[in-house]
Amino acid sequence: MKIIILGAGQIGGTLAEHLTSEANDITIVDDDIKVLQSLDEKLDVRVVVGHASLPSVLRRAGAEDADMIIAVTDSDETNMLACQVAYTLFNTPLKIARVRSAEFELYKSELFDNKAIPIDVIISPEQLITRYVKRLIEYPGALQVLDFANGTVQCVGLKALKGAPLVGRALKNLHMHMPSVKTRIAAIFRHDKAIVPQGDTIIQADDEVFFICQKSEVREVMSEMRGVDIPYKRIMIAGGGNIGLNLAKTLEKQYHIKIIDHGQPRCRVLAEQLNKAVVLCGDAADKTLLYNENIEETDVFCALTNDDETNIMSATLAKRMGARKVMALINRPAYVDLIEGGEIDIAISPQQATISSLLTHIRRGDIAQVHSLRRGAAEAIEAVAHGNFDTSKVVGRKVSELKLPPGTTVGVIVRGEEIIPGHDDALIEAEDHIILFVTDRRHIQDVERLFQVAINFF
Repeated sequence: MKIIILGAGQIGGTLAEHLTSEANDITIVDDDIKVLQSLDEKLDVRVVVGHASLPSVLRRAGAEDADMIIAVTDSDETNMLACQVAYTLFNTPLKIARVRSAEFELYKSELFDNKAIPIDVIISPEQLITRYVKRLIEYPGALQVLDFANGTVQCVGLKALKGAPLVGRALKNLHMHMPSVKTRIAAIFRHDKAIVPQGDTIIQADDEVFFICQKSEVREVMSEMRGVDIPYKRIMIAGGGNIGLNLAKTLEKQYHIKIIDHGQPRCRVLAEQLNKAVVLCGDAADKTLLYNENIEETDVFCALTNDDETNIMSATLAKRMGARKVMALINRPAYVDLIEGGEIDIAISPQQATISSLLTHIRRGDIAQVHSLRRGAAEAIEAVAHGNFDTSKVVGRKVSELKLPPGTTVGVIVRGEEIIPGHDDALIEAEDHIILFVTDRRHIQDVERLFQVAINFF
């Protein structure tokens, strides 16, 4: 697939790294020659220097025969104009743009159409991160919560705790403990190494476990591997930017919210737009401020400023002063692996949240949803089975008969409103949604090919 990425920042660079490993033809456009040189040295990509929305630059990048353009520059206006130029002059089939301004989102249906601004897919990192953090707060103890099948099914990643019912026991005991719950352990990571779950696999304390089940049964399954986590009540948010404000708006009806920002003008804006949340003007890394606001009684501290160092420092300080759980928004990928799991419980990567959304539209075959796991080390894919026994490699076959690539497991099969655990004897029917876990990303294309129907299927 020939893909042009406009913008060589953190998201553009990380996306290029994902896609080049899957044998795509990638061109990256940016006006910063130093950034492009760095990517050119690391990745097998073509680079073009220039302003992303100029027709001459897009032509040099190969827009005339590109399959898609992904505009992820720092400018909403540049991204939108680039898609307009790509559609008008080059008739590019698929146009994806990052649009961060919430105001554009208000008029999404009227603005983003081939008769107006021709963008096929809008990506809003702020909204993606807000939803991501909201799910983590809804499920205490979760490290990642992912939606599938229009939100009816969820995949949850968590760290198993010593003393929990299933820890120290074989996976086959899960069904014995909860015979009415249709769930499946899809992936286990132990000391950063993937383990393919089998019935006799024993869950150990500190294993990172990913399971999938119906949304209404998530807490019951979590209790098997962590015990019962006390629900969160008090949330403190550091940073009153778009992400912090959106999160506070989303949570203030259900939780006690405090939000900190250092700028008085911004604090006035926050106070005007929030109804129940308490707005504090000050430095989120100020020990006295945190002490006076009873940080030791805070259930979750979310550091969501625009500065990585501020987020790391404030979250670390909050944890040391007694906050139950701390999360930090981290833009630099190298920092994420460095800090997560220490004093900072969860490092939130805007790049991974955005890339998961982008991959859904890039994958071949009928892929309904893609989520990046463990900072890009693995993927969870929702694929739709089409065709029949003759035209499809999956329809009419049992899970045990599928030629799954190494490190790939079937989590569940969603058939209408029915959820079927992906055991070996489960039979796949046409239009089933199959949720798979791929722990070795080198085999992503093999999974995609598995769900492509034969050319004679109509």
